[in-house]
Amino acid sequence: MARTLSKRRSVKAKKSYTLSAESVAYLETLRKQRRAPSTSSVLEDILQNVQRASKKMALEKAVADYYSSLGEKDLDEQGRWADFAWAEFSAHQSD
Repeated sequence: MARTLSKRRSVKAKKSYTLSAESVAYLETLRKQRRAPSTSSVLEDILQNVQRASKKMALEKAVADYYSSLGEKDLDEQGRWADFAWAEFSAHQSD
C-alpha cells in the first residue's frame, strides 16, 4: 500500500509553457548549481516554495486579523496566558 501512496504523490502532468530566454537560462543555471536532475525539478521546487510561502502568509494574516479583532478584555487575557506560558517555559529550560 505504501508503494501505491508514493506513486499517487509523484503523479506529474506533462505541460508545455513558453518562457523568456532569460528565464530559461536562469532555470538552467539553478539546475547546475543545485545539481538537480532536471530543469522541471528546479521549477517544481520553486513553485512548491512559493506555495508554502503563500500559505504561511495567509496563516500569519489570519492570526493577525484574529488578534486585531480582540477587545481590550480579551487582549488582556491573552497577555496573561502568554506570561504564564513564558514562565512555564522558562522554568523548564533551567532543568
